[in-house]
Amino acid sequence: MQRKRSIVAQWFSGSFSAVAITLIIVDIAFFFLLRSYYYNAVRQYIETQANIAASVVERFYEETGTDYAEELRTAIEQFEKKEHAELMAVDRNGRVFLSSSGFSPAGNYDMPDYKAAQLSENKTGDHVGVLSNGERYMAYTVIHPKSGSAIRIITSLDRTDRRILGTALLVLAVSIGVLLLLLILGLYFVRSIVNPVLQLGKTAKKLATGDFSARIEVDRDDEIGELCTVFNYMADKLNNTENLKNEFISSVSHELRTPLTAIKGWSETLLEIDDRETKEKGIRIINKETERLSDMVEELLDFSRIQNGRFTLQTDNIDIIAELGDAVLMYEEKAKKEDIVLSFEENEAIAVVHGDKNRLRQVFINIIDNSIKYGKKGGRTDVKASVSDDSVVISIEDNGCGISAEDLPRVKEKFYKANNSVRGSGIGLAVADEIIRMHGGSIDITSVQGEGTTVSITLPTVRRQG
Repeated sequence: MQRKRSIVAQWFSGSFSAVAITLIIVDIAFFFLLRSYYYNAVRQYIETQANIAASVVERFYEETGTDYAEELRTAIEQFEKKEHAELMAVDRNGRVFLSSSGFSPAGNYDMPDYKAAQLSENKTGDHVGVLSNGERYMAYTVIHPKSGSAIRIITSLDRTDRRILGTALLVLAVSIGVLLLLLILGLYFVRSIVNPVLQLGKTAKKLATGDFSARIEVDRDDEIGELCTVFNYMADKLNNTENLKNEFISSVSHELRTPLTAIKGWSETLLEIDDRETKEKGIRIINKETERLSDMVEELLDFSRIQNGRFTLQTDNIDIIAELGDAVLMYEEKAKKEDIVLSFEENEAIAVVHGDKNRLRQVFINIIDNSIKYGKKGGRTDVKASVSDDSVVISIEDNGCGISAEDLPRVKEKFYKANNSVRGSGIGLAVADEIIRMHGGSIDITSVQGEGTTVSITLPTVRRQG
């Protein structure tokens, strides 16, 4: 199994390392450029001083009547820059015989710059090296072509190296400061992202184990804060869905228990009695409760098909007014038993809708059934249809108990029941809404608690015939 790498580790090995390596390369390049700059400046300085001294020596050599040796000694000893450099006179045999310091090197004295000048066409040479005492130096030699003698100047690089080192250390300190600042700010920024993500993960695990009360504290006004807000919204929805699911299971269990109890009770009664009238009554009750169970199972199957995307329509051009009339006719007897007046204001126009007549009739039956179930004794349910050029609007209005303003926006949600005192699974209206939506229409519900409810179904028509 591949080991998990944290975002902090990825940032450190990626962005921070890239910046650190870049700064190291820049510092190294800066050091060499700085040293090259200073060394070139020193070289130009000693080269200038050597050429000045060489021009003086050349003048002495060419002037007749001049004591060349004495003048050369005087020029070397009186070298103005002796505090910064040492001026030497070298004979044609490569031996230093005069020095501005007053001391001439003893024995074999290695002068790579003199050897380079001997081999050079312009009779000049320079060299950077280390003395026996560990001191770094730079030397420059100019050979006089006529006399064969040479002027050599040598200077210590210790002061220059200290200046280079000081500047390089300052740049290095600045680079380290930049890296530390980047590290602190980077870790703060990365952790400001990682910590909420870790909190999201912990809360998500709680939700996965069924703790729907878990929430994330939102204390930011950025994308992460928005993500936490959306997550909490999702948790609220999951909590509501879980509560609705539990209520649905409880409601469906109750709805199933009632007809099953009636069927079981009457079937046992029918086995024990021989009264014809009682048997007929029991058979009617068993048949009614069985039909209720069948309708409930079919409703659950429809809901399952919708959830799984397997809900299909068998469409054709149908007269929607006729289908509505059949649905009303089916509920006339039930309305009378409940002491509710069910009226249907028929429209003479024919509204042709391209749809599934069985599914549309299912919608009408569901809504009319709800209107009667939630109606009141002595009340009424009015069914109307209004046809326009491109649509038909069917309204089913009652003067029953109505729906509260709090429950109204949620009555079409799955599992939701506004009134738990009335039988039902809480998914019939959700299925009806999906059926109408698949037909390109809509269901709109208006209601005032205690006064009644109006359900308006709008469907697009194919054509209108008068």
